[in-house]
Amino acid sequence: MTPESPTSATIDRTPASTPPPPEAKKPKRWPIWLGVLVIVAAGGGYLLSQRPNSSSTTTESGGKAGSKKGRGAGGPVPVSVETVKRGNMGVYIQALGTVTSVYTATITSRVAGQLMEVDYKEGQIVHKGDLLAVIDPRPYTAAVVQAQGQLVRDQALLENAKIDLKRYAEAMSQNAIPEQTYATQQATVHQDEGTVTLDQGNLDAAKVNVDYTRITAPIDGRVGLRQLDPGNIVTANGTQALAIIAQLQPITVIFTMAEDYISEVTSQLRAGRTLTVQALDRDDSTVLGEGTVLTVDNQIDATTGTVKVRASFANKDYKLFPNQFVNAKLLVKTLSGVNIIPTAAIQRNNDVSFVYTVDEGNKVHSHNIQIATTNGLSAAVTGVNVGDELVTDGFDKLIENATVRIRPAAGAAKSAGSPAESQTSSTQQTSSTHKKRQKDTQ
Repeated sequence: MTPESPTSATIDRTPASTPPPPEAKKPKRWPIWLGVLVIVAAGGGYLLSQRPNSSSTTTESGGKAGSKKGRGAGGPVPVSVETVKRGNMGVYIQALGTVTSVYTATITSRVAGQLMEVDYKEGQIVHKGDLLAVIDPRPYTAAVVQAQGQLVRDQALLENAKIDLKRYAEAMSQNAIPEQTYATQQATVHQDEGTVTLDQGNLDAAKVNVDYTRITAPIDGRVGLRQLDPGNIVTANGTQALAIIAQLQPITVIFTMAEDYISEVTSQLRAGRTLTVQALDRDDSTVLGEGTVLTVDNQIDATTGTVKVRASFANKDYKLFPNQFVNAKLLVKTLSGVNIIPTAAIQRNNDVSFVYTVDEGNKVHSHNIQIATTNGLSAAVTGVNVGDELVTDGFDKLIENATVRIRPAAGAAKSAGSPAESQTSSTQQTSSTHKKRQKDTQ
């Protein structure tokens, strides 16, 4: 082999290490151009999707189409309506109250001894004079016998002293004895009379102790849980209660009232009027009882600016329980012949309260109102007329003169064949009227 052969082989390999020609790079640029086209297409689609809203907004604000149909963006606003009614509504004072028993008795033993009987059941309703427990009476019965014996003995001594006094009186009248002897006998009689009186008192006290061994209920009420079992030794006037009785019928509720209402409430009480109070549960959903105001406290709490009020409840069904927290509603007065609207229709801003009314053309108009009172679901107001139809929901898209579409009342079909309230019937009639208006408008 010649020396040139390696050289020529080297020269042949050199073109393989050189860069590829320009034609080989073109296929790698297609993914880039494809990505650019996708981005441009997506941006154009987004811009095109935004054009109808801008056009519709322009038409609503000043265009001819907006003034023709009055729909705005998305067409008529779906809303629900209710009609203004005339009626009576009470003005209430609402406060948190506590149920309290008129009487609560803590029963303890007035004599010491062994507890022999417990004659009540836990939670039992007892009446005044019912037997609750018995303390061992034998030591006190024996004390009665001793007192009786002492009394009989001293009565005999007194009787003998009186006989001697009578004899001394006859002897002194005959000057047979000195006057001092007669006076001494008189003192002896008085002494024996005192002893007999003391014995009689001891006997009565012993009999009372025997009575105390039978513990009876001092009031009508409900007995709580048993505190002691038979066989235990109880002390006289101890701190351990045998039973606790709380009166449940009648029962009272104590609640606080703002001092602003004192004049109005007390003036009605002085006039002899009966003020009604309702006691409701924590959720204000269930009425536990109805009662009347008994009295107002004699001073205002300076720290809270409130005064305590006590109301009495018959509590026939035992729904009110001592120390139970309730919501008290005091009816101060009743507004007659006022315009009543649902509170859901009331809107507020920084200055006034207002409502939206719907006219015959299904257009809404705002009206300022004054709220006289409210009871949670309804409110007595001025500024609207009886029969006006008020929007109760769908406020977020409402503006002055906006066109609305009345939604049918919920449950209208169900209530068609059942005895419904007048308010439901009125809502159904309003919905059908607005459906007819909507067809005429279209």
